[in-house]
Amino acid sequence: MLVKTFTAAIQGIDAYIVDCEVNASNGIRIIIVGLPDAGVRESRDRIQFAVNQAGLKFPRKFIVVNLSPADVKKEGAHYDLPIAIGILAASEQIKTDKLNDYLMAGELSLDGSVKEIKGALSMALKAREEGFKGIILPAQNMAEAAVVNNLEVIGVNNLKETIEFLCDETNIKPAKPENIYSDNEDIFYDFDFSEVKGQDDVKRAFEVAAAGFHNICLIGPPGAGKSMMAKRLNSILPPLSIDEALETTRIYSVAGKNSCKGLITRRPFRAPHHTISSVALIGGGANPMPGEISLAHNGVLHLDEFNEFSKQVLEVMRQPLEDREITISRAKQTVTFPANIMLVCSMNPCPCGYYNHPTKECVCSATTLKKHMNRISGPLLDRIDIQLEIVPVPFEEISSNKPTESSAEIRKRVIAAHKIQSERYKNEPGIYCNAQMNSRLLNKYAVPDAKGLERLKKAMNAFSLSARAYSRILKLSRTIADLDGSESISVDHISEAIHYRNLDRANWGS
Repeated sequence: MLVKTFTAAIQGIDAYIVDCEVNASNGIRIIIVGLPDAGVRESRDRIQFAVNQAGLKFPRKFIVVNLSPADVKKEGAHYDLPIAIGILAASEQIKTDKLNDYLMAGELSLDGSVKEIKGALSMALKAREEGFKGIILPAQNMAEAAVVNNLEVIGVNNLKETIEFLCDETNIKPAKPENIYSDNEDIFYDFDFSEVKGQDDVKRAFEVAAAGFHNICLIGPPGAGKSMMAKRLNSILPPLSIDEALETTRIYSVAGKNSCKGLITRRPFRAPHHTISSVALIGGGANPMPGEISLAHNGVLHLDEFNEFSKQVLEVMRQPLEDREITISRAKQTVTFPANIMLVCSMNPCPCGYYNHPTKECVCSATTLKKHMNRISGPLLDRIDIQLEIVPVPFEEISSNKPTESSAEIRKRVIAAHKIQSERYKNEPGIYCNAQMNSRLLNKYAVPDAKGLERLKKAMNAFSLSARAYSRILKLSRTIADLDGSESISVDHISEAIHYRNLDRANWGS
């Protein structure tokens, strides 16, 4: 008897439907075809014991399982559940009319329990798109998949529960969302800018960066507060939109890192160690998985000790920083992961850490200093909008009890600027903030007045800035103007934007 069940496979962060065709005839053998990997082929043994634990007998027949499309490699253990149900239906041990209504996915344990899987949210979205009534998943994945409306999400704990539901022997109520999306602006954060003493110029730079989602690099001696302020950046970023929250959750679901089990409502903050490999940073593997740059999508990627990272690792970031996505090509597939990140990097100015320090003497030679800075290439540095030198905080400011501005106060201004940008780009697909502007939008929205243009011309000539630096300055000035509530870009906005380029190589060390 031929039976068909339905499941899904993941490619990138998207799912596609896989037909699980099962035919049972005379014989004592089971074959799985359709380019299954070792994990899928091993499902035969897991299914056999799981079926016995469910109180049924594994059929002594010649069983052929075809996973279609047959020319795409199938990986993972989530095919266990649909294959098991297909085998039982094909051997006529269960009779149900629901097989065409539900997508199924789940890994079976030897005791018959259904274990958590990756990519549940993407599968649920695909099930709704393809018109399925619902999706049957492990109970651990219910909250994540339940954020998809107009779809029944059935959570099961074991194979027996699945059989009973399909045969109408039990009534399992569809899951309800455990954390409904909210763009609440008053989220509590563990770190707050009110704890930062002094460094008003750097705080302002972080405010500008957050308002326009600009990349920022801090360079300064040890203990100046670089990492401390970077950790507080999330506390002033605007809340995730519903579309951003869904996309972020899909990435974490596919990577198996969705610890909240539901919709992710906070912007990610990723801080990998400088020993990370290229594949771990940008993603990859035989079955490409998202790397740190994609896990930071719609949030912050903090690279501390920036120039201690391998040069090869840093250089692979150039394309995703520009295109805001990363494409991984393999012999039989090409996968694109989103990578709309805000890069925050910090580093020491030299190996000893005290170049340009106001009180301590640097012991590094000119050659050592040059070698130290050359670990960051010009093209990569050019893609960082804000490059700021930071100096230590004087004792008087460290010991002062004078209250400083809190993250909540800064965040209100950032959100106001963000709303201006949302309105400005509402008819521009894929554009949400000033940092994403292309040349056409720069000519439309970031044209400075005559005095500002003259100031920019002088800076370009004096500092030998590139064409990319020119566009970055215009994007920054547009954000600064938005924070001021100004429709036009004045010379003051241009001057502040130029100030944030003070690490360009033409000036460093001179």
